[in-house]
Amino acid sequence: MRAVIIGNGTVRSYEKIKKYIKADDFIICADGGINHAVKMDIKPDILIGDFDSSNPELVFEDVGRIEYPARKDFTDGELCVKYAAEHGYDEVLLLAMTGTRADHTLNNMLMLSQCEHGMSAEEYNEIYYLKNKIIIENKEGMTLSIIPVKGNLTGITTKGLEYPLNNEALYFGESRGNSNVIISDYCEITVSGGEGLVILNNGE
Repeated sequence: MRAVIIGNGTVRSYEKIKKYIKADDFIICADGGINHAVKMDIKPDILIGDFDSSNPELVFEDVGRIEYPARKDFTDGELCVKYAAEHGYDEVLLLAMTGTRADHTLNNMLMLSQCEHGMSAEEYNEIYYLKNKIIIENKEGMTLSIIPVKGNLTGITTKGLEYPLNNEALYFGESRGNSNVIISDYCEITVSGGEGLVILNNGE
């Protein structure tokens, strides 16, 4: 089962992010994410947050709502991720979770580590969390970067990249893993140690 969490980040093209949503997805709006959902003509299944950034006129009488105080330990986005995990959603898609707030953007990307299978998407990028192995299909031609986030990444072996890695290492804080290119319909990245972010860019 997949949960889609719509945040209150920057959206320039609703058409480009709406394409990621499937008919059977469970839709969670993190506070102001409801503003984006309405513009995409999507009815959420539940609203979660302190509701300090959502339009109060957007009321759904038959949609669940979990309200938190403004002073709390977790962001609205993380509360949504935790809700999805607690309710058995083994796959999570984050939408509209990047934007002008660098702190929120960075934390939202790292929250993918809490998901069994997680991805964040916006108009120009797809972000995956790399623990042991990920497979990416049908993305030939896209730029791909591998960024260590918990120390070094070791034992990296890749398939389907222009610049392959064979049991090599990428070091935390260095940029060697940036701007590779996917050259086939099947791309595979495995690591024996460490964790990281895999970021795809469509070249725009």
